[in-house]
Amino acid sequence: MTKHICCCSLVGRGRYSDGPTQLLLCFSILFYHILPLSLFLKNKINSYLINTFQITLFWLYRILPSVRHKPFTPMSCGDLTENWNEVEPDPNQLRWKPFIIPKSSEKKVDFISGLHTVCGAGDSKSRNGIAIHMYTCNTSMTDKCFQNADGDFLIVPQQGEILITTEFGKMMVEPNEICVIQQGMRFSVDVFGETRGYILEVFGAHFELPDLGPIGANGMANPRDFQTPVAWYEDRTVATGYTVVNKYQGKLFSCQQDFSPFNVVAWHGNYTPYKYNLENFMVINCVAFDHADPSIFTVLTAKSTRPGVAIADFVIFPPRWGVADHTFRPPYYHRNCMSEFMGLIKGHYEAKEGFQPGGASLHSIMTPHGPDVDCFEKNSTAVLKPERVAEGTMAFMFESSFSMAVTKWGLDTCHRLDKSYYKCWEALKNHFNPNWKPSSK
Repeated sequence: MTKHICCCSLVGRGRYSDGPTQLLLCFSILFYHILPLSLFLKNKINSYLINTFQITLFWLYRILPSVRHKPFTPMSCGDLTENWNEVEPDPNQLRWKPFIIPKSSEKKVDFISGLHTVCGAGDSKSRNGIAIHMYTCNTSMTDKCFQNADGDFLIVPQQGEILITTEFGKMMVEPNEICVIQQGMRFSVDVFGETRGYILEVFGAHFELPDLGPIGANGMANPRDFQTPVAWYEDRTVATGYTVVNKYQGKLFSCQQDFSPFNVVAWHGNYTPYKYNLENFMVINCVAFDHADPSIFTVLTAKSTRPGVAIADFVIFPPRWGVADHTFRPPYYHRNCMSEFMGLIKGHYEAKEGFQPGGASLHSIMTPHGPDVDCFEKNSTAVLKPERVAEGTMAFMFESSFSMAVTKWGLDTCHRLDKSYYKCWEALKNHFNPNWKPSSK
């Protein structure tokens, strides 16, 4: 979203307005207030020869530069991995019960140690691929921050709000909101109890709004509803050492420094962290007949180098009206050229029983799936009148063109795989009647 909007924030001055006509004024105001403060300047930019309209960058004005640290050394990765060959491929429909959150009375687990990779594909070294993680934690990060050198994190809280401190400022992110921490940004996570959520990581691309095509200028996720942090800093010496954890080429490394990395007094640019409330999504839906593809529910997409093909899409299934006539309204049975990983933030998913908040499912490329028996029978005979769909619910999907491999943790050591999932389709009956004729009405 911020690719087309240049923002500016200075502590004590708030956020300056954005827009192409105000960029010069924005720079002038920022430099006027920054020059007397004796700050270090840090710049991040993408490839220098990229199309002008695709340039993303930021300028950070720091009390101390981030280069002042001890050497990085390897550290334990826990269940965080980029090894897609741990176990044999499994093309079956997979569903997980809600992932377990560790009790704080038993073990203190922060955001980093609570990261678990479920599945993924591709390679961060070649800058092409994705990984899907769960985070389950109960303790805030103290004198510690995280940096992902491999890609962007799209974070979907499911239980418990998280306070994310970034170099750009703070963001409080609650369930039913999402946030994106882009590649290379340092952040720390505070939690307020037992906390769980989902993460979609993409290598080699950044999330952006999908092309709207015939929908036009307004609809789906509107740029005005995305929020970026206001500058916040702390000028703090940490005599006992501040830990910087770096995810690099799928591994974790840590280093020590004696000051807080959140010492940015001001920033400017269009490459920022941001958050979005899913309730602001303007739903597009069928109002006559038939069932539209779920692409109409795309919030963000990370495009591949192939036109029209995404590395990953983030899709939601929000509360909406169902009004289609002469139509089986739930999602249809299908096989897909994309991998579909689904999660549930709250409520009851419309197409299936047994899919619980905090759980997940994976339907791999060309593996058939669709509504369970009860959903099919009920909706095949339902009186088609306007009705609310998914009220009080928020399900979502990470859809990818990659054929995803499930990790050993996902298939085994998490102990949450529902091995009876396939049974929800076993009782589907043959309703074919070759003598059926349409009614004369």
